[in-house]
Amino acid sequence: MKILIVSDIFYPHTGGVSEHILHLWENLRAFGHDAKVLAPSFGRNYPYVDENFIRMGRGIKLPKNKSFTVVTVGLTLPWSIRKLIVREKFDVVHLQGEMAPTLPYFAIKYSTGKNFITFHSAHEESFGYQLWEPLLEQYFRKINGRIAVSTVARDSVSKYFPGEYRIIPNGIDARRFDLNKPPVKNLEKYSPKILFVGRFEPRKGLKYVLQAFPRVLAAFPSAKLVVVGQGVLEKYYRRYVEEHIKDHVIFAGFVSREELPNYYAACDIFCSPATGAESFGIILLEAMASGKPIVASDIPGYRTVMDDNQEGLFFEPCNPDKLADKIIRLLNDKKLMKQLGENGRRKALRYDWPIVTRQVLDFYREALDKTA
Repeated sequence: MKILIVSDIFYPHTGGVSEHILHLWENLRAFGHDAKVLAPSFGRNYPYVDENFIRMGRGIKLPKNKSFTVVTVGLTLPWSIRKLIVREKFDVVHLQGEMAPTLPYFAIKYSTGKNFITFHSAHEESFGYQLWEPLLEQYFRKINGRIAVSTVARDSVSKYFPGEYRIIPNGIDARRFDLNKPPVKNLEKYSPKILFVGRFEPRKGLKYVLQAFPRVLAAFPSAKLVVVGQGVLEKYYRRYVEEHIKDHVIFAGFVSREELPNYYAACDIFCSPATGAESFGIILLEAMASGKPIVASDIPGYRTVMDDNQEGLFFEPCNPDKLADKIIRLLNDKKLMKQLGENGRRKALRYDWPIVTRQVLDFYREALDKTA
């Protein structure tokens, strides 16, 4: 099949949608399909450059839902996309993210193949859907298959576009995150270590683990908090690091996809204190695949991936004291930490990308067979 994956969000803009697209593209090609990605340019796209990554327009980051989204701008977008689709005659056009009035909108408008969309977002209300619903509705009718990465994502979008949705989860590259990765060398001398990975934005909840850490340090004076990520709010978050704990908080900055598994390997506990608006939790799967116990906020999206006391411990969102209690409990129980890590690894293997990609391909074929 000739498949075009379309999204306003793609690397080098980091996040779950970008990760999903990259792995889906890789696995579709591994299964012998001619898959390409249509996404905006961010100026400097290296190292995410490939002859099958088609860049059109310019991606502009805008604040949204306590995070950031991307809008693609470009005067020639409609004509360029139409020319691409007419020339390539794709069997499948697969949108990733939201049905936005930019790249996804024009791709569906000109598509002559079967059309699919995967929804990743969790939100109570969407001002964008309310604003653009009359315009998007006519093109939404051209969608042959609707996918949501979780029931949370499905329930968020079905309020605006009701219908049948297939639940196909995000995946994990189980070979990339495994139990044999060497830890980051300059972290080996510290113990115990708690790891945070995420963009520096409000909904990722970094401030809560920074607020909780003094209590953890009081119980375990040699503990280190390793913070992986970057963002415009870094100076804001550094203000939450109290003077007496500065030497125990390591801001590692941006870490490449290749290096990230080594940071998971180096930690004892992975912590994700997100405040909400998470539809799934790829970050939890990464920790599980690495065999690490997790302390995570008890939010609906995370409950689609992790079970309390099975792969990790949940805590009350936005509550630093409860977060500290869970971390201290785990650090005091090595046997429980080991068991949670082993459980997580077993669960993560069920989400390996070849397994998830086969589910996507089966869904494609169902739609194609209906008109065969």
